[in-house]
Amino acid sequence: MTTVSAELLADFRDLGRDLYVGGLITSHGGNMSVRIGDRILITRRGSMLGRLTADDIVETDMTPCDADDRCSREIVVHRAIYAATDALAVVHAHPPYTIARSFEHDAIVPVDSEGLYVLGEVPVVRAATTIASAEAAAVLAEALHAAPIAVLRTHGPFAKGATLEEAFMRVSVLEASARILDIREGA
Repeated sequence: MTTVSAELLADFRDLGRDLYVGGLITSHGGNMSVRIGDRILITRRGSMLGRLTADDIVETDMTPCDADDRCSREIVVHRAIYAATDALAVVHAHPPYTIARSFEHDAIVPVDSEGLYVLGEVPVVRAATTIASAEAAAVLAEALHAAPIAVLRTHGPFAKGATLEEAFMRVSVLEASARILDIREGA
């Protein structure tokens, strides 16, 4: 059984706070996880990422189990991403400019230097049921096999990384790029 180290708890806490303060999630929105071997540490269902405590981090398996009742509803998506990619961390957020662009575009193509360098073209994928569905898990896992971040239309981005910080950075850069696109287009 894996335990949450003080360092990892600090990463969850600090990056959750950054997601909230940065306007990338609502008070109880978004989720984050890390994979350690065959175990996943994921934020608790209904947790406030801006105020995480040790009790808000749930340990579960790579396969469904009893612990899932406390996990974020998006555990099915996180598992699929870990199974399909080399990700060691996943961050899911609801940044408004990114989500707004997902309604009209099949990809978000940054025009700013940082966005192009860090992300390249970001795929926007669709699922009939966007929250915690097997379909969403499948399309996101497929997209993230080749891309560092993908956006689920109307729901928001899922970013993979070697660390929570790297996944968070991708979400942050994408939202900045989406805002720059809106400014450039006069929206």
